Amino acid sequence: MKKIITKIMLLGFLSVVISACSEAYFDVNTPSGTVEEEQLRMNDLLGPVIYRTVTGQRSAELSFGNYTQYFVSDGGGAAGETTASGLWSNVYLYALPNLKTIKEKAAEAGAVHYAAIADILTAMNLGIATDTWDNIPYSQAALGQDNLFPSFDTQQSIYDEIFKLLDSAIAGLQSADNSGISIGNGDIIYDGDINKWLRAAYTVKARYQLHLVNKGITSANDVLASIANGFTSNADDFQMLFDDKNINPWYSGEILARNTGNFHHDIASQLVSSMNGDYYPFESGVVEIDPRLPRFATNDGAAEWKGYVSGGGGLAPDGTDANTNFVENGFYTSIDSPLLVISYAEAKFIEAEAAFLANGGNTTSTGSNTAAYTAYMEGINASMSKYGVDGTDYMADTAVDVGEAGLMLNHIMKEKYIHNFLNPETFVDFRRYNFSDDVFKGLTIREEEDSEGDYSGQWFRRASYPSTELNRNGDVVEANQQTPVTPVWWEQ
Repeated sequence: MKKIITKIMLLGFLSVVISACSEAYFDVNTPSGTVEEEQLRMNDLLGPVIYRTVTGQRSAELSFGNYTQYFVSDGGGAAGETTASGLWSNVYLYALPNLKTIKEKAAEAGAVHYAAIADILTAMNLGIATDTWDNIPYSQAALGQDNLFPSFDTQQSIYDEIFKLLDSAIAGLQSADNSGISIGNGDIIYDGDINKWLRAAYTVKARYQLHLVNKGITSANDVLASIANGFTSNADDFQMLFDDKNINPWYSGEILARNTGNFHHDIASQLVSSMNGDYYPFESGVVEIDPRLPRFATNDGAAEWKGYVSGGGGLAPDGTDANTNFVENGFYTSIDSPLLVISYAEAKFIEAEAAFLANGGNTTSTGSNTAAYTAYMEGINASMSKYGVDGTDYMADTAVDVGEAGLMLNHIMKEKYIHNFLNPETFVDFRRYNFSDDVFKGLTIREEEDSEGDYSGQWFRRASYPSTELNRNGDVVEANQQTPVTPVWWEQ
């Protein structure tokens, strides 16, 4: 698959043509000397669309990873409000217009499976977009010259569409495809494995159903019904690999940037203190740190691991200098590291949380059933395997192996938080539980030198719309704009 990335990068330029045509949302000029829409096959478009879908998630994480205190700005800085403009471009300039074209071509050819994959990718793009901005353009976003000022759809209607798309994809993937068109090497995730795409559809559906449980629109049992058909092993993980010619963006943005004296991020104390025994003291006398920590961070051989307090000016929680940075050749910070969107381990933590809630659990209750506890432990085991470490001692420590009677929601969410390092889904988890330190042990809001600054003492809960969209569609944007500390619909 690594060899395909180079081809995808080249085809990515061609795909811009589609998003520049009259069917596109943005009014962009078509570059000269490029191919027309009719000349491109579905397989030519699929790889670039997947690439933009995955890198769009990374664009979101550049802002939200600071909000969830995976990392801080160079030297301990906390991030302010964001427009997440990189995500907007990936979704609206590249992904959705080209997905619309794939769907049209699939309908003409009777390519049921291509259409289903396009539906999954559309749902994923809509999901990250609406969770970022709340109301977003969709139903009128691809009318081109027929409507240059599209209205915004409510988040509730977008969620309805997400589930319709995923249900359509599930039905399509379970159906025979008699078009004679197989999924080609443009599928840089599953290499045309329809069964893995089917399990991905169910897992993504469970993720978005979980978002609405506290809203009362879906139930924990709905989540469990979907996840039962979801990922079955780490081999199902939805991830995209890089190579030494097209290097991983976390490697270039963190390791190369730091080595050349440019802006980079440092590792935050919320993550480190969740892994070094501060928030969850190890009890066996054998385990000193979570074995996954060195796969994410380095402390340059210091005796202790001290993460940066968000906004703390370079200090660790104990008031001494922090010492944790992104580690070179780490799981996400090697030249050929993957970008991971959704994984089997996350699926097990989704299952564990849903089973815990279905059993009557809440944010402070203790004890659950076998289903919740088994999924919790299986999720940890899958995470250890994913990150290539030996988790035997860690999983045997009674700070982790708490038993069914000792299981609390914060144990499940701690493990999900750690496993989903650098995943924007964590920003959803924080908001779903209102940044609760009952659920995310030790969590405190960013520190700020200027206590009178904008939104001081308030958690950021959404991005503002990008200035490019405000300039193009100002009246509609203004009608939907909220402050960055206003809860999105599913939080209310």
